[in-house]
Amino acid sequence: MRPFTDRVTSLQPEGAYAVLAQAQALEAKGRKIIHLEIGQPDLPTPTNICDAGIAAIRNGKTKYTPPAGIPQFREIIADYAGRQRGLKLNPAQVVVGSGSKPGLFFPTMALVAPGDEVLYPDPGFPCPYTNST
Repeated sequence: MRPFTDRVTSLQPEGAYAVLAQAQALEAKGRKIIHLEIGQPDLPTPTNICDAGIAAIRNGKTKYTPPAGIPQFREIIADYAGRQRGLKLNPAQVVVGSGSKPGLFFPTMALVAPGDEVLYPDPGFPCPYTNST
């Protein structure tokens, strides 16, 4: 059996999840914690959103979507974001993803080569990949 590549064996847990685990341990001991570590809201999902998700599943909306996102959703986002900024945005300029990290990580992987210099803010949201070389 072939061993995993260096890219996989050098993966490290993301620091924000380590902080989350520490915060949850403190909560289990009765401490009141305001969670700021992983960007997850500390309130329940609104009922209308839950109902819309359940209705979508019941109506067969369970298949893959286009890679850039559902066209109608992209149109709504382009309209809303354009109005907020006083711009005319085309839905083709909008990409919907599962979170901000893939939207930052994949273009970086496509554009930054080994040896390139990258300025990175701290604090930031690093991908847990570390290069051991």
